Amino acid sequence: MGTLNVKLVSSRDDLNRNTRNILQDLKALETMLEESWFNEDPIHIGAEQELCLVDSHCKPKPISLEVLDRIQSPGFTTELAKFNIEINLDPLKFTGTCFSDLAQNIAQNMEELYALGSEMGFDPVMTGILPTLRKTDMEDHNCTPLPRYQALMEALSKMRGREYELSIRGIDELNIKHDSAMLEACNTSFQVHLQVAPKDFVSKYNIALAIAAPTLAIATNSPFLFGKRLWSETRIALFQQSIDTRVVSEHLRDRSPRVTFGNHWMKDSVIELYREDIVRFRPMLMTEPDGDVTKMMEAGNTPDLSSLMTHNSTVYRWNRPCYGISPNGKPHLRIENRLLPSGPSIVDEVANAAFWLGLMEGAHQEYGDITQKMEFDDVRSNFVSSAFSGHDTDLIWLNGQKISTSELIAKELLPLARQGLEKRQVNPKDIDYYMNVIESRNQLRRTGSYWILQSFSKLSKEVLDDERSSTLTSAMIKNQKSGKPIHEWELAARQDSREWSATSLLIEEFMTRDVFSVEEDDIPELVANIMDWQRVRFVPVEDKKGHLCGLVTARRLIRYLVDRAGDDKCEEKSVKDLMISNPITIAPDKTVMEAMRLMKQHNSPCLPVVKNSALVGIISEGNFLNVTASLLNVLEEQHEG
Repeated sequence: MGTLNVKLVSSRDDLNRNTRNILQDLKALETMLEESWFNEDPIHIGAEQELCLVDSHCKPKPISLEVLDRIQSPGFTTELAKFNIEINLDPLKFTGTCFSDLAQNIAQNMEELYALGSEMGFDPVMTGILPTLRKTDMEDHNCTPLPRYQALMEALSKMRGREYELSIRGIDELNIKHDSAMLEACNTSFQVHLQVAPKDFVSKYNIALAIAAPTLAIATNSPFLFGKRLWSETRIALFQQSIDTRVVSEHLRDRSPRVTFGNHWMKDSVIELYREDIVRFRPMLMTEPDGDVTKMMEAGNTPDLSSLMTHNSTVYRWNRPCYGISPNGKPHLRIENRLLPSGPSIVDEVANAAFWLGLMEGAHQEYGDITQKMEFDDVRSNFVSSAFSGHDTDLIWLNGQKISTSELIAKELLPLARQGLEKRQVNPKDIDYYMNVIESRNQLRRTGSYWILQSFSKLSKEVLDDERSSTLTSAMIKNQKSGKPIHEWELAARQDSREWSATSLLIEEFMTRDVFSVEEDDIPELVANIMDWQRVRFVPVEDKKGHLCGLVTARRLIRYLVDRAGDDKCEEKSVKDLMISNPITIAPDKTVMEAMRLMKQHNSPCLPVVKNSALVGIISEGNFLNVTASLLNVLEEQHEG
C-alpha cells in the first residue's frame, strides 16, 4: 500500500467519488499505454523482504515501531502486525551481478537488524509463517497503529463481520474462529518484482501463471500454523481465507475471493486485470488525488494514479500487476510475484528469485503463447496442488502431459531458467551458483517445508510440545546466520533451544486441547467410562453450542457410584446432578504463573480453559508436571554445559 494516505470508504458519497477517481485513473492508464509513455529499457528487478521479530524465547515481539525509530536505512517500513517489518530493496538492472548484489543488499540490511537486535533484545527471522505464533498474538492490539492498517481492518470487518473462520486440512487439521482480520499477518513473504514492457505484458503475465506451481513447489517454507502441520505452503490457504470478504450465498452464484490466482488467461492488455478487479471488488479504501489527472497529463507530467493503485492494493493476486514511476519520471509496469515465502535463508530467497526471473525470460522465449499449450484450469489446479503437496506434486504440463515436479525442474525448467538468465547477460558465476542451489534442493528434496516437518518430528521425541516451536525457531535463526542454503541445514535438535522458560508460556501453549466432554443430560456411567478409558480425572460438561456448563470430578463421581452401590433405592442421577456448576476457569492468553496462582487460591486440581464462554481446552496438575520436567532438563543441560 506504500505511503499512500488512505482511509475507509465509509459513505455512499465516498464510494461514488472514489469510483469516479478510479475510473479516471484507469482512463489515464489506457491513454498512456496508447501513447507509449512507458519505460521499456533497461529492465529492472526488485524485491520486498518481510521479517518477523522475536524475543529471547523466540515468541513474537511487537516492537516494530521502536525498531524503525532506531534504524538508519530508509528501506525499512512497517507491516500489518507490530512484530513484522519489511525491507524495500533498491531496484536493480536485470543483468550482470544483479543477484549477488541483491543478496548483498539483503545481508547488509539483516546485519543492521542483528546489531540493533543485540541492543534491543530481539532477533529477526525469515520464515513464511513463524512457528511460535499463537492465536492470541493475532489480536487487534498487535495491529500496527497507523491509519492505513486500521482502515483496512475496519473495512474487512465491515464487509465480512467480526467473525473470521479458518479451516485448513493437512497432516493435521485446523478449524478455528477468530474475531480479527489480523490472521492475515501470519504470512511473511519475499516478493519479487519484474519490470515488463507493455507490449510483452500479456504473454509474460500468462507465463507467470503457468510457472507459478513449479516455482512455488520448490520454494515451500510454510507447513506449520498454530502448532498444526498443514499445507506445504500454508500461506496460500491462510491468506485467501483470512482476507475473504465473501459471505455465504446461493451456491449457483460464482464469486471471486480478494486473494486470487485468477479466473482465465489474459488476452489483450494489462487493462483487463484492472477492469476485472474494478467490476468484481468494491473499493474498501480510498485516497484523495493530489490533482486532476487529465490536467497533469496535458502538462506532460506522469500521474501517480493513486486511486487506482489504492484499489489495486486491496486485491491480492498471486501475480499482481503493478504501476510505478521511474526516477526519470516515466511510468513503468511490473509483475509482482507474491507466491514466494520469506526464508529459509538469503541464499535460498535469491535462488528462488533467480529461478523465477530466469523462467520468465526463458519460458517466454521457448514457449511463446503458453495459452495454446496449456489449459488455464490445469494451471490453476497445478498451483493449488503445489501449495498443498509441495515438491511431491505431479503437474499437468504442456499438452496435458503429467510429470513430477522434480523431473520437470531437472529436465526442462532449470535449463530454461539458465537460458533466460544468459539472455539477460547475468554474470555466469551468479547463474551457476543460484541455479546449483535450486538443483541441489530439487535432487535432495530438501525444501524449507521438508526441513520444518522433519525437524518437528525429530523434536517430538526430544522436547515437550510447548518447547518444539521455540526450538525450531531458534534453529532457524542459527542456520540463517550461518549463510547456508536449506539443503545444507542439519535438522533442528534439542541443543538448539536457547532460553526456553516455562514461566513465559501462555495457557494455549501447554493446555490439553483434545478434551472429552459430556452434556448435562448424560448418565454418570458414561463419565465413568471416559475417565477409565482416557485416564483422566476431570470431564467438562458442555451444551450443544460448546459452552461450558460445569465440571465432573472423579471424586464426585466415585462418591455417587459408592452411594448407589450401597443403596438399591438410591435415585439415579444425571451429569447435571453431579457436576460442579460455574467452575473456576482461565482464558487461553493467561500465563502459567497466573494459572498456578488461581489453582492454589481455589484449591482446584484443574482449570477448564474458556474463551467467549466456549471450552477450548483444560489444564491440570499433569500439565504442570510436564512443564516441571522440561525445566529440570534445561537446568541439567545448563549445569552439564
